[in-house]
Formats: sequence, C-alpha cells, structure tokens
Amino acid sequence: MKKTRILYVEDEIFLAKIVSETLQGRGYEVVVENDGAKAFDQFVSKEPDVCVLDVMLPNKDGFEIADQIRSKDASVPIIFLSAKSQTPDVLNGFKAGGNDYIRKPFSIEELIVRIENVIKVKSRTNTENDDVQFGGYTFNSRRQTLVHPTENKKLSYRESELLRLLYINRENIVERTEILNTLWGSDSFFNSRNLDVYITKLRGYLKLDPSIEIITIKGIGYRFVVR
Repeated sequence: MKKTRILYVEDEIFLAKIVSETLQGRGYEVVVENDGAKAFDQFVSKEPDVCVLDVMLPNKDGFEIADQIRSKDASVPIIFLSAKSQTPDVLNGFKAGGNDYIRKPFSIEELIVRIENVIKVKSRTNTENDDVQFGGYTFNSRRQTLVHPTENKKLSYRESELLRLLYINRENIVERTEILNTLWGSDSFFNSRNLDVYITKLRGYLKLDPSIEIITIKGIGYRFVVR
C-alpha cells in the first residue's frame, strides 16, 4: 500500500526533525524542506499528498508557497502552522488556499489528526461526480467553482467543502459540531466563529437565486434548501 507523502516546510530544524520522525513512525513518508524558496520545487518533484507549511519562513513565506501550489494543484490539502493566531492571520491562511490552520505550539497528535482529516475529506471529494446543479447554479467541488449565468465564483477549498457538505445533506439539518469536526478538526470556539464567517460568505455567493437558502437552526446547525 502506497504511503501518504507529506511535504513539511519548517525552518526550525529541531522541530522539523521531531515532527518528521514522529510522522515517519506513524507510517507517513515525509519530505522536509527548510527554505521557503525551495518548497515549490519540492512540491513539483515529490508530488506530495499533503502539504504542511510553516507560515514564517526564510526567503518565501507559507502563504506565498501555498499560492504557488494552488496555481498548479487546486485540490492537494494544505495545512498551515503558525505562532500568529489572530483571526486576520487565520483568515489570510484560508484565503491563501489553506485547508487547515494550526497554532503553534501544537501537539504532534493534533497535527496527525488534522492530516488524517484533510485526507479523508479529499478522498470523499474524489469519489463524487464533478458537476452538480441547484437552482441557477452549477457547482464543481473538485474545481472549486460556483457558476451562475451572470457570475462565476472561484471558491477557496474550505468554502467549497462547506458548500459540498451542505449540498449532499440538502433538506436535512447538518449539525454545527459535524461541520466543525469534519472541516476544521475540532469544534472549538475559535473554529466556530470561523464557521459563522464562511456561512455568511456562502449566503452572499448564493444570493443571485432566491430559491436557495441556508437556514440557521438555532443552537443546532444548518439546512440547505432549494425551493
């Protein structure tokens, strides 16, 4: 069975050694790079299944690397690691194409859970049909596009995954805890506030068709409705 290959970009040599050895001990193949300027070349040559990127790196930061990666591959999962944990920093990570954002210091067990989670989400996405239609929209989760006759929208990975999760459970209530654990890896207060932001963004994207609604079920979750 092919091992999951992880590109791990980290300039703290001691931390990189500990994390990479632990991941290797859990059965992962790990490619370590310490220089941000060399990370994209490693991505192209090694073709990893998951990218774990420190944000603060010499020569090129993690957000810039993610932007390069996304120009070549829209679907490979990207996890950011950073001591910068303010909400704008986290949102910048998602805007840069990240699937997850872990604040330093972190436990290696948490990192492993997050890695396993993004792999599962990608696996589910790859088994589904590309295009789905609802109302006046055509949605492609693999390409992360939402197309309306009057507007084409390129979604971030997490926006796409949230819309996909709501759509496949349409007409049914999807609990907040399920969404948070599936897409963020935990239902912490911090992640919960991020979910609120993403729901608001999706509602804005879907406003061109009044027959589509994301209904809030207070204290429980959301229901995606197409009338």
